[in-house]
Amino acid sequence: MIAYIRGNLTVVDDESVVIETNGIGYEVICANPYAFQAYMNKEIQVHTYHYVREDTQTLYGFKKKEDKSLFAKLLNVSGIGPKGALAILASTSVTDFVTGIEQEDEKFLTKFPGVGKKTARQMILDLKGKLLVWLPDEENEQSIFYDDKTSSSAKRKSVDEALEAMKALGYSDRELTALRPKLNKENCENVDDYVRKGLQLMMKN
Repeated sequence: MIAYIRGNLTVVDDESVVIETNGIGYEVICANPYAFQAYMNKEIQVHTYHYVREDTQTLYGFKKKEDKSLFAKLLNVSGIGPKGALAILASTSVTDFVTGIEQEDEKFLTKFPGVGKKTARQMILDLKGKLLVWLPDEENEQSIFYDDKTSSSAKRKSVDEALEAMKALGYSDRELTALRPKLNKENCENVDDYVRKGLQLMMKN
């Protein structure tokens, strides 16, 4: 198993990055390749999952260990393959995903590409209670009960509505997929504030 690759980032494209180390360029498939754009031609370390099947060997890469770990957990769910697992990681944070699983929020889970009600139920069945280590301590202690005003589900809804608003302004699905993880890190009071923050982040790119 190749746990990580450290080397110079030489290529960033729509689906992958290339990291050169010791004269060898490793193509690494990523959920959000452009998240690495700022490190172009610099040395970076990417956590990798070496996916091996009879007819293929593929490296999947992640910025954080928890993203890699969640990817591995998702592959064990019936109906979820590497592309589906990457689509989930590209669309949400680990914390929000775990919260959705623990709250059995099928509406949230079925928003991911290729995830229907059957697959959402399978994810809940296979993963509930097994991912709590990735929730903040306070959330663990409260057994995933939240005040409506500050709940993770309310935040997800605000981010979703903000991205829909930005889509109406002409931003592409690819741009908005890359933007979602950044907005998830923000703590805005309402949808309008998330839209303003999203526009600010787009202008920085």
